[in-house]
Amino acid sequence: MDKNITTLQKEPNGTIRLTITVPFSEIKKTWEEVISKIAANTEVQGFRKGKAPRKLVEEKVDQEKVREEVLKKILPIAYTEAVKTQGIKPIINPKIHVEKLEDLSENKDWQFTALTCEAPIIKLGKYKENVQKITAKSKIIVPGKEPFGSAQDKPVPAKFEDIVKALLDSVTTEIPGILVDNETDRLLSQTLEDVKKLGLTLDQYLSSTNKNPQILREEYQKKAENDIKLEFALLKIAEEEKIVVEEKEIEEAIKASKNDEEKKNLEANRYLLASILRQQKTLDFLKNL
Repeated sequence: MDKNITTLQKEPNGTIRLTITVPFSEIKKTWEEVISKIAANTEVQGFRKGKAPRKLVEEKVDQEKVREEVLKKILPIAYTEAVKTQGIKPIINPKIHVEKLEDLSENKDWQFTALTCEAPIIKLGKYKENVQKITAKSKIIVPGKEPFGSAQDKPVPAKFEDIVKALLDSVTTEIPGILVDNETDRLLSQTLEDVKKLGLTLDQYLSSTNKNPQILREEYQKKAENDIKLEFALLKIAEEEKIVVEEKEIEEAIKASKNDEEKKNLEANRYLLASILRQQKTLDFLKNL
């Protein structure tokens, strides 16, 4: 069996581009498998189901649908093999773009590209020192009107956004462009849904906020980049500080569910719940610096 040919290109923004060429021999083999399956379930007048001549079946079926089925079989396998061959560790599902999809009669290879990325490298810098400059202010007693030492003499808590800003200003990293684009699209999609719920069109929303589509996307791109940067920075800190979530903490969070539906959802997503709890513990660690 001929092997797929894969080339890897790392773009400046951290996105990984895999160009995969699937040999014609593999395309033909898969095409035959798809046609055979279709033939077994196709009824042609004058013949029993699955007994019609192959040629009649091929004339009857939609060739475009056959192509789609062939791609469904080929792409996942070809992508998985490419990832293994190139020795990369993607953290997202790839964006697939078919470059060349020749007709079978052309006896030519098919080619497609897959965009993905690995986890960004995080350098935390002097984050502890910078965060402590913020949290230190929360430890200063602000005297109240009552005598010193009364209940009114309480420290002013550090603002969460100030702690996050100090952390992000300390961190050095390059967030892959595809990650930023995916999160930006998600934020925009969520905004569009919220706008529709208000009974407004996107144009009406933009007009009310004095923005245009480009400005809105740029704002969300910045937010997306910061959100992703924060997520990976917290993950790095949790690893360095050995911050873990015990099984009993997960159970306590599930028991604290507001209703049965929420409890069932948490039970089904224990790994995600553990990630959220670990992130919260890491944030608490920062607040207490």
